[in-house]
Amino acid sequence: MLTIPVFLAVTAAYMVKGMCGFANTLVFGTLAGFFTDNVNISPVDLLLGYPSNLWIAWTERNGIRPKIWIPLSLLVIAGSIPGVFFLKTGDARTIKILFGFVVVFLGLEMFLRERKASGSGTPGSEKSASPALLVIIGLLSGILCGLFGVSALLVAYVSRTAGDQSQFRANNCMVFLAENTFRLFLYGSTGILTLEAAKTALCLAPFMVLGLFIGIFFHRRLPERTARLSVTVLLMVSGLSLILDHL
Repeated sequence: MLTIPVFLAVTAAYMVKGMCGFANTLVFGTLAGFFTDNVNISPVDLLLGYPSNLWIAWTERNGIRPKIWIPLSLLVIAGSIPGVFFLKTGDARTIKILFGFVVVFLGLEMFLRERKASGSGTPGSEKSASPALLVIIGLLSGILCGLFGVSALLVAYVSRTAGDQSQFRANNCMVFLAENTFRLFLYGSTGILTLEAAKTALCLAPFMVLGLFIGIFFHRRLPERTARLSVTVLLMVSGLSLILDHL
């Protein structure tokens, strides 16, 4: 797994993380999926993503809102249990095709929503969402997290409830940290998280740090909406490529 394309995939994924506060797993999972199976990708990305979530949550700590991230975290954790076991036992080719469709769908949803946005620079408004929607999104996000580490559904939810960019990034990363902590235990107990995965993550860590800080650099200088629209286009193209490659 330690090849130049994988090094570039990690750097690109965490550039996106630094710019948008999410989508690193979608980018890394899609690009690395051309070279290895998701059962090998997810634990490595989990170990790489944990410190990046810690860093962003700390730098945006003034935007943390417990009423946003705690209920979502509990639901995501509940949903991640069946997702992890399917990752362990499921067919690798089927999982990759499913992952590709998930990437395309989520990328299209985010793209259309950003096109309709007012261009104010914030990821969402201060509107509240219904409890039923919270439960549905939380559980589905957990299943996707367990399978792929993908959290874009809950990102879509937080983008509709956070009042500004700081709240958006902070509360997303707090949910990611809660889910990541639980998934570390779950991956370890099911044998998905191995010593080999830990060694791979350690070797890839410098590229994660490089990508993250490049992304943060651009985040501070590019219009937020421009960066997010660019990412969603990248996700749709990469997801479609992954589907066609494994049909």
